[in-house]
Amino acid sequence: MNPSTFSLDESSALERDRCDVLASFRSRFAIPQRDGREVAYFAGNSLGLMPHSARENVERELEEWKTLALDAHFDAEYPWYSYHEIFRESGARLVGAKSGEVVMMNGLTVNLNLMLISFYRPKPDRYKIVTEPNCFPSDLYALQAQVRNHGFNPADAIITLPVSNGEYLVQMEDALAYIEEHGRETALVHIGGVDYFTGQLFDIAAITRVAHERGCVVGVDLAHAAGNVPLRMHDWGVDYAVWCSYKYLNSGPGSIAGCFVHERHGKDASLPRLAGWWGNDPDTRFEMDTTRDFVPRDGAEGWQVSNPPIFAMAPLKGSLKIFDEAGIDALRKKSVELTGYLEFVVKEYAGDAIELITPSDPEQRGCQLSLRARERPREFLDVLSAAGIVPDFRPPDVIRAAPVPLYNTFHDVWRFGQALKRAVG
Repeated sequence: MNPSTFSLDESSALERDRCDVLASFRSRFAIPQRDGREVAYFAGNSLGLMPHSARENVERELEEWKTLALDAHFDAEYPWYSYHEIFRESGARLVGAKSGEVVMMNGLTVNLNLMLISFYRPKPDRYKIVTEPNCFPSDLYALQAQVRNHGFNPADAIITLPVSNGEYLVQMEDALAYIEEHGRETALVHIGGVDYFTGQLFDIAAITRVAHERGCVVGVDLAHAAGNVPLRMHDWGVDYAVWCSYKYLNSGPGSIAGCFVHERHGKDASLPRLAGWWGNDPDTRFEMDTTRDFVPRDGAEGWQVSNPPIFAMAPLKGSLKIFDEAGIDALRKKSVELTGYLEFVVKEYAGDAIELITPSDPEQRGCQLSLRARERPREFLDVLSAAGIVPDFRPPDVIRAAPVPLYNTFHDVWRFGQALKRAVG
């Protein structure tokens, strides 16, 4: 967005909200209140707000349990036996996949470990894992554990993309050159689609292309990308991807996660994996007396281990319906404008007191801005909180603010600016 199109006037923010074609979606979410006023919630990158449909969907399944009990597996409105299949198409649309390449299951880190068992296959001369400098801690723990399981030392095996001294961001040309240089000794490139700390959006297509040219497997953590930016996992050729659904997907704390496996792997029954009955061919899943061997079903569903947790999945059904109605392209358009407006007010009111460590180029970020307070970061946070502004904080000095296009408004951003002006003063 061109900053010259923005204004600091409250009336301008309200007019933008009146013209917002997605404005009606805000009413489908529960907005927390303080002192009788809705907060300006900028923490959707940590925990998304609750869609009103979540209560209805969970209560429906509770009623099915109450009235049908065991029979709900096949006789419920949404039968529990095949409940995970509800997300086969909507989950694929979310990340740009083909039908059958996505399954909703487990938590993100569980799914990552399942993927690493299949796709991290190190050899003595090709065992390293390349990841980003701010690799999310839970991902890093999983990578370290899998490296140790194969007899390698994480300190040697896990290497990070370079950043220049004093900088936070990875320059894409440097990243691609690094993968080209180290690719022959690298078994896996595992990267976050959007960096959780800086908000940097990586060029997944370019990374995948270069890594594949060097014979590396590519996996992506989409925790901060799914529901935030348009994705094309299948077309980009990514081998696997994992994501949670409690951030931008608004399905509740600890809710069910997602997993993508490219179709070229989905039919490969020889891939090593953990096995369980819901990953088995459904035609023989319950033939416990006659069929004793695990036969994985085609696609991502062949990596399932356990039956689906219905009450954890129910909120996601309503959330993904909202994404289908709004459309990721329309959400992305608003996101660029809303985030651009936030950057504008931060620069106008904070000046040198705040360092923006997220790229200014909209093509290199989602809807999150990471703001480093040069002095008194906790005081900044306290002033924002007192004004009913809810960002999140990463010690020692970074405030992350995510204007989510489904429920944030331009007036929310205007309020953020007014509070920030007081904090600087």
